[in-house]
Amino acid sequence: MKKAIVIGATGGTGAAVTEELVNRGIPVIAFGRSPAKLEQFAARMGQPAHLTLAVGDAFLADDVAAAAVDADVLFHCANVPYHEMAKRLLPLGEAIMQAADRLSLKVVAVDGIYPYGRRQMDVVTENHPKQPHTRKGQIRLQFEQMVFDKRWKQARPLIARLPDYYGPTANQASYLGSTLEAIAADKMSFFIGNMQVPREYVYLPDAAKMLVELALNEHAFGQEWNIPGGGTIAGHEIVRIARRASGTSKPVLSLGRIGLSLMGLFVPVMKEVVEMLYLTTEPLRLSAEKYERWIGPVPAISFEEGITATIHQLKR
Repeated sequence: MKKAIVIGATGGTGAAVTEELVNRGIPVIAFGRSPAKLEQFAARMGQPAHLTLAVGDAFLADDVAAAAVDADVLFHCANVPYHEMAKRLLPLGEAIMQAADRLSLKVVAVDGIYPYGRRQMDVVTENHPKQPHTRKGQIRLQFEQMVFDKRWKQARPLIARLPDYYGPTANQASYLGSTLEAIAADKMSFFIGNMQVPREYVYLPDAAKMLVELALNEHAFGQEWNIPGGGTIAGHEIVRIARRASGTSKPVLSLGRIGLSLMGLFVPVMKEVVEMLYLTTEPLRLSAEKYERWIGPVPAISFEEGITATIHQLKR
């Protein structure tokens, strides 16, 4: 990898990937639509000399191509809110793939587990059947099909699938992000789903390490890859660790179907979470077997360390 471009560099996953690339000394272009957010992000990292900022609209292939002209790897970390997914996810992906095809780029497309639908095996491999039963799962499956479409003659994509994630950059982009933000701010918070059921989470800095390792391996492209977490943990245990790290005891309320529907009257994205609640009671766990066999050991900080580090950084 000579130079990378990260689309959505100030978002949760994009920020973690950009930081990982910078830490490895790889020249990287941080692409986003907000000059202010990009400048703040660069300042937080100490204005590294090998980080370039590029302002543009990821929905415009020309903007992406103009920014990526010197790159050889593109990380597609941009996303859209739940309530805009049906209309905007595919146009976003189309624009990015058009730019990548024009420039013959390798593409690391970051995605989630929604296309799998309900769990059909204890540990989900990359060959798990794709039978999405939700609208968002069906749209995500269309996204996968678009990324690997044969009309892209020059681009070389891969798809990397993450479970739910957490970390200092996650904020509102994940189910757990807003919970940890509120605990760090010593406020009452909400936990989406059942707090008694252990679920898989990946620490974003760990995920970023794995995504960059995939991008450094030629044989990884043209395939799907799991980005597994560091095991499973129940919500009540997450809250215990986070409260201790924050020094707070404010209540954390579990949100189920009724609570989310009511909140959805005022916050549209919350209403859209309802159809994904099955993942909080029938959680999927991603297999690490393929990654370990072809790439190497999975980096996995303990939940105790990861949640504590997240809370401390959020408080700063």
